[in-house]
Amino acid sequence: MHDETITRARGYSIPLLIVGGLLALIGAVLVVGGVWLAAIGGSLYYFLAGVGLVGSGALLARGRSLGAWIYVTIWVLTVIWALWEAGLNGWALIPRVVGPSVLLVLVLLVLPILRGWRWRTALSAAAGVILLLVISGFAISRINEPNIGALPRVNASTVADPSLLTPGTDWPAYGGSYAAQRYSSLNQITSANVSGLKRAWLYNTGDMPKGNSKDSKYGAETTPLKVGDTLYLCSAMNIIIALDPATGKQRWRFDPQVSDKWIPYTAACRGVAYYATPGAAANSECAARIIEGTLDGRLVAVDARTGRPCSGFGVRGQVDIKRGMGEVYPGMVSMTSPPTIVQGVIVTGHQVLDGQKLSAPSGVLQGFDAITGAKRWAWDMVHPAWTGDPPAGQEYARGTPNMWTIASGDEALGLVYMPMGNSSVDYWSSSRGPEQKAFSTSLVAIDVNTGRPRWKFQTVRNDVWDYDLGAQATLVDFPSGGGTVPALILPTKQGDMYILDRRTGQPLFPVQDSPAPRTGVEPEQRSPTQPFSSYHTLAKETLTERDMWGMSPIDQMICRIQFRNAEYRGMYTPPTTERRFIQYPGYNGGTDWGGIAVDPVRGVIVANYNDMPNYNRLIPREQANDKKAFPRGDPRGGSMGGGHGSLDPQAGAPYAISVNPGWRLPLTGLLCKQPPYGGIRAIDMRTGRTIWDRPFGTARQNGPRGIPSMLPVTIGTPNNGGSVVTAGGLLFIAAATDDLIRAIDLRTGKTIWQDVLPAGGQATPMTYEVNGKQYLVIMAGGHHFMETPIGDAVIAYALPD
Repeated sequence: MHDETITRARGYSIPLLIVGGLLALIGAVLVVGGVWLAAIGGSLYYFLAGVGLVGSGALLARGRSLGAWIYVTIWVLTVIWALWEAGLNGWALIPRVVGPSVLLVLVLLVLPILRGWRWRTALSAAAGVILLLVISGFAISRINEPNIGALPRVNASTVADPSLLTPGTDWPAYGGSYAAQRYSSLNQITSANVSGLKRAWLYNTGDMPKGNSKDSKYGAETTPLKVGDTLYLCSAMNIIIALDPATGKQRWRFDPQVSDKWIPYTAACRGVAYYATPGAAANSECAARIIEGTLDGRLVAVDARTGRPCSGFGVRGQVDIKRGMGEVYPGMVSMTSPPTIVQGVIVTGHQVLDGQKLSAPSGVLQGFDAITGAKRWAWDMVHPAWTGDPPAGQEYARGTPNMWTIASGDEALGLVYMPMGNSSVDYWSSSRGPEQKAFSTSLVAIDVNTGRPRWKFQTVRNDVWDYDLGAQATLVDFPSGGGTVPALILPTKQGDMYILDRRTGQPLFPVQDSPAPRTGVEPEQRSPTQPFSSYHTLAKETLTERDMWGMSPIDQMICRIQFRNAEYRGMYTPPTTERRFIQYPGYNGGTDWGGIAVDPVRGVIVANYNDMPNYNRLIPREQANDKKAFPRGDPRGGSMGGGHGSLDPQAGAPYAISVNPGWRLPLTGLLCKQPPYGGIRAIDMRTGRTIWDRPFGTARQNGPRGIPSMLPVTIGTPNNGGSVVTAGGLLFIAAATDDLIRAIDLRTGKTIWQDVLPAGGQATPMTYEVNGKQYLVIMAGGHHFMETPIGDAVIAYALPD
């Protein structure tokens, strides 16, 4: 009797048909995709494995034991191939080994059904496979072990200028001070006792989106201030709130009544600014004031003691920064970051909604008197002779680079350091004027008394990658020879860090000009070289086909096909229209608005960063119009979000831009590049050497199609928000998409405490002391772009009494 007849007679055909059919189906998909991949120069593995799977499945379905032997052979060769391609990189082994191993288990389960196999033989084979899987699991458990070095030994007097250190009990500015070191001299909480950290209080702002929060564009991003006996913060829609820092009890709140129509890409308020009027009587009106920039482009000043508008500031406590900009459609101009105040001048930039149109409002920088609100100056890079409002009948130059993030300042030098963005259309440059090309994606040092640039330093030439400077520059006194140099550290989205003399803008470490590709739709516009820092970079190696990922060989194969089909010439691959182009790193960094933290006493820089590509394509105008890609305010119904949307119109340019941020697959939502997608690193400030580097963020809230896996595996997630470093040797940070706040040992990089937040922690924490107790505070506001839950909770932690 034939084997298959015996099988049917015993009633075992159904399991064999199911397993065999599954193998054959998967094999057929791999054959089709494998032929495609091989034809464009990719790996032959998927085609060969697919052929083997089809044969193995067909034989198993017929009850032939040869099918099992073929599959076991395929599996062994797959493991050998996987180790050859990926080594012991656990994340890289997952799509190569895990799926085939699951299929192997199914094959082993049907072995006893096949003629000639016995239970003992099947169990022996299964034991061997389990041993191999245990070995593989051990390799995967060692994913991305960090490089651990020793913290540098630093004489504090040669690194830390006391004037740059944050007062220990307070947190008077967004970055701790306008030096933006995000460092606190408090040391009550240490690695020895942080495990006892508990929630001290929780306050809900009550500012939540109307309707379905899943469809909202909220992302508060708030870092509170603490000055004296009060905590000051703003909500997503600019409600200013004062709290008791010991109890979280509300003292007052002021609502500037911002309409939802002014929400740009995100309803966000990263923070407020504090200013005390020199010589004012303590109880006089607005002797100390809280100043906020709003989503609808106003500066608002309220009394720090009562929350009432400052009557002597502008008109009833408000100044419209949009004056002189001409037509401004709601949402096109907004302030999502706190202003910087130096020598009594409020210096503001503003966000211009990304990707909408060439004729977007101006990116003009402005200075206002901190007491009266009077405009002191304006700097329009196209009209540098204009010192205030435009002449009658004119307006500030439209479409110029803007400063949407947070500036830092030097009170003694009278300089404010403005991280500039790009022109209003990010991915097309032929229409840019010389001034736009000169100042875009540059750090510009503005003299607060004249409003004129003292110097500039450009990190990308003629940027068409949305690599605007998102992070504050951090001011330090940098060790040099036997003394120090007044310097600043400038992080970038590309990952490079520059050390500049903050008086002159001159680099303290060589800047290398390296060749850059000159292809794409505007080859004549591309610079033949781009600058690279010799001090330190967070950027990783150039992507290859082997870096493609997925949960199975099939989606990894799809990502490999996409990689081979795309234009990719390394960093600064120019935009293309005939096919997708890979931008790596993507526009989220590297380092974004969370910036870096610096321990100036130990001489350590801490940087959390993203490590993801974007998968982009320029869309010709006619096609873009067919897809209804019109800018906000267009009568044809334009409602594109700007900046991070899947299709931004770039009206006035020949192309719209389609952006796949993170390069995600459409069905699963998984990223095509293998993990990690985010990391955190400690750097020796004196030398630029890496001390330790770890993946940052767990997979507990991530999974296929956005379904939380709840796995406490450190995968390294996308992250937005910064950290704070303390004299207690700790680093506090949330930022990742796993909704956790952590304490990290600065010496080793290990997480030694964590707590689950009620919403996403896309904000920078802060710390202060009141009544002899140190507190840690974080805003759990979530973020729609990061796909974390939206919330309104301000949470304080402290050690028990």
